[in-house]
Order: sequence, then structure tokens, then C-alpha cells
Amino acid sequence: MSSQNHEPVVLKEAPSTLDGMLSYLNLPESLAGYREVLTQAAKDNVSHEELLKRLLSREASAKFSRQIECRLAQAKFPFIKTLEQYDWNHPASIPKAKILAAAELNFLSNREGFVFISEHGLGKTHLAIAIGHRAVLAGVRTYFTKAIEMVNHLTAAQADHSTDKAMRVYTRPALLIIDEVGRLSIDQKQGEHIFNVIDARYERGSTILTTNRAFRDWSKVFEDSVCAKGIIDRLVHHSDVVKIEGESYRIKDRKTKGQSQL
Repeated sequence: MSSQNHEPVVLKEAPSTLDGMLSYLNLPESLAGYREVLTQAAKDNVSHEELLKRLLSREASAKFSRQIECRLAQAKFPFIKTLEQYDWNHPASIPKAKILAAAELNFLSNREGFVFISEHGLGKTHLAIAIGHRAVLAGVRTYFTKAIEMVNHLTAAQADHSTDKAMRVYTRPALLIIDEVGRLSIDQKQGEHIFNVIDARYERGSTILTTNRAFRDWSKVFEDSVCAKGIIDRLVHHSDVVKIEGESYRIKDRKTKGQSQL
């Protein structure tokens, strides 16, 4: 039995029908809805320009939605959080106005950033992701990573001589979010990786970093205090420090549940 070769269809000439043109130009939204748009435009007696605008607006909106979905996937958020979901009444102290201003995303054009400092359970990761989510919706290339995952990635890349490729993961995004710096002790080599990322992004991109340690305590976290000072110096030069104080939400929630069971 002879096999059949399935060759791609090659048009001998450009399509002449509207359906054929829209299909050939890969405009699926316009292809699916142009009859409805034409009918309504005729009823409204709109100009040719308005008709074209109506037709293409559906295509543009669909393409933008696909791009947002793609950027959200590329951002690698562990979950989606918004500012509307944040309990502003829980922390004992929080600079709400500064955080809401950050959500306007003006800091991105100046390649500035933010450092969120608080104990565990006060929502610093929530806030960092919420701002990152706003950035993605605005079409900004964003990437989220845990600090330990980033240094492990760069350490592995150094071992197989792919450091340049790995570094681009953290230097290309317009906004990089590094979560939980200080959660675990950082040895000299890991500290160098963090420094290299911060240094490469310095005045070239925006960085949001979260940590449970005040800067004065970073010498207890980083094995190389000189490296820690270099990171801090670059961060504070173009970053706003956001300090959040209070009791862990998780601990408070556990206490409340315990009391309700008495």
C-alpha cells in the first residue's frame, strides 16, 4: 500500500473573498464576527472609518487578551493576588498610600523598585504579586522568583556553563520580583549570584524584593557581608523601602479559630 504525502496547501494567488482574506491574514475574530459588525454598522449608518474600527477592535482586543494570558504564564506567579484582596486593617503599621502609588506603575519608567520588609504573615508577597499583576495587565514583561530558586538555578547554570542564558531569565524582564530574601542563610556563592542579578539590573530595570530581615540584619543572613552591603547599596539607591509591622495574619487567624472553639 503506497503512502500518501500530505503537502501543505499553497495558494496560487491571493484570496479574493472576504472570508478567504480574513482567514489568510489569520484574523479569526474578524472572520467569525464581521457579518454581525456589517449588519449593525449599516443600521447605525456609520462612516467607513468607524466600520473599520469596529471590525478591528474585536481583533485587537482578542490579541491583547492572548498576550496578557501569555505574559501571566511567563511571569510564573505562584498564585494571583490583587490589592483589592489585601486586608489593609490587619497590619499595625503599613504605608498604604505609598503602596497604592506603586500600583500606578510610574516607578517602572524610572527603573526604580521597592523593598518590602516585614515579619512572616503580613502580606509582603501578596503585595509584591499584586503590583506585578498590575504590571502584567499593563503589558509589562514581569517575572517572579523565590530567592532560593533563583540562586539554585544560577548555581546549576554555572556548573553546566549556561550562566549567560540563565542570567537573561532575570535581567530581561522590565520588572523582576525576588521573594523571601533572608528566609534562609545565604553562602558566599549564593550571595554572589544575587549581587550579579541586582547589579545587572541596576538602573536598567525595576526590581521588587521581599525580605523578613531589616537591612541591619543582613550580615547575619549573608556569609559575605561585603556582598550584602553591595546589594543593599544598589537597592536603596533607586528603591522605596516599605516596612510593614504587626502580628502574623496566620497566627492571628489561628488564635481567633482557637477562641471560637472554646
